[in-house]
Amino acid sequence: MLNQTSVTEFLLLGVTDIQILQPVLFVVFLTIYFLSLAGNGAILMVVISDPRLHSPMYFFLGNLSCLDICYSTVTLPKMLENFLSTHKTISFLGCMSQLHFFHFLGSTEAMLVPVMAFDRFVAICKPLRYPLIMNHQVCTQMAVTIWITGFFHALLHSVMTSRLNFCGSNHIHHFFCDVKPLLKLACGNTELNQWLLNNVTGTFAMGSFFLILLSYFYIIIYLFFKTRSCSTLHKALSTCASHFMVVILLFGPIVFIYIRPASASSVDQDWIVAIMYSVVTPVLNPLIYTLRNKEVKGALRRLIKRRL
Repeated sequence: MLNQTSVTEFLLLGVTDIQILQPVLFVVFLTIYFLSLAGNGAILMVVISDPRLHSPMYFFLGNLSCLDICYSTVTLPKMLENFLSTHKTISFLGCMSQLHFFHFLGSTEAMLVPVMAFDRFVAICKPLRYPLIMNHQVCTQMAVTIWITGFFHALLHSVMTSRLNFCGSNHIHHFFCDVKPLLKLACGNTELNQWLLNNVTGTFAMGSFFLILLSYFYIIIYLFFKTRSCSTLHKALSTCASHFMVVILLFGPIVFIYIRPASASSVDQDWIVAIMYSVVTPVLNPLIYTLRNKEVKGALRRLIKRRL
């Protein structure tokens, strides 16, 4: 992953250069990071420790929590460090590593969410065949495939970006290293990198989004025609709506940043949108997926009682 460049480090300009706001933002984002670690860590603990939650749905939920913990950790610690430091640099290797793991975990999560939606589709629409279709071996294979695919998707971007020639400014107008801000600093032709970003990442995002829509569409249609209980239908629609809010928060910013054409004002807009899916979504996932889940809340209470 060696590059032909005179730049050995980059300067992360962050979210603001107003010094008086730095300590305030540090407290805000430290709180968000702590909530993300606590919420997702609690879910991961109960999914692993409680035998009652050893089912496909909670297996994938545990994967999501693990992803969200790692996803937040890729960007937030460096962001918090820069709020309190005047030395906001990151080495070239550190920048490429951050870029790789950000896209690795992000693309893996983007593929995991439609698998979770498919799991709910099978559980609701094919309940008798659910244990056969979503058996332990199948779930494990699906999870491993998703993680491996996400890794190689990110490797494509990190290798192609690292081979660019950076001979000018090293100031990144962002709070972490991402492909798009780095392409603006590169010397020479970046059309192939931009094409990969728009088409490969775009295919991942839109394909996953379409599969989620398809799963929830079939669930709603099935319940509408098969369920006679209004309360059951209302509960299912409410659950689908809350899950769909997570999908919008995840895929909306991805489409905004990686698929839409670049514009002169996009640099100032991208970091704001990036906060939504890299900082806010990992905090909301535990709340939305477990807030009304009696099994998870019961498992948390049992875990707390055992610890006391």
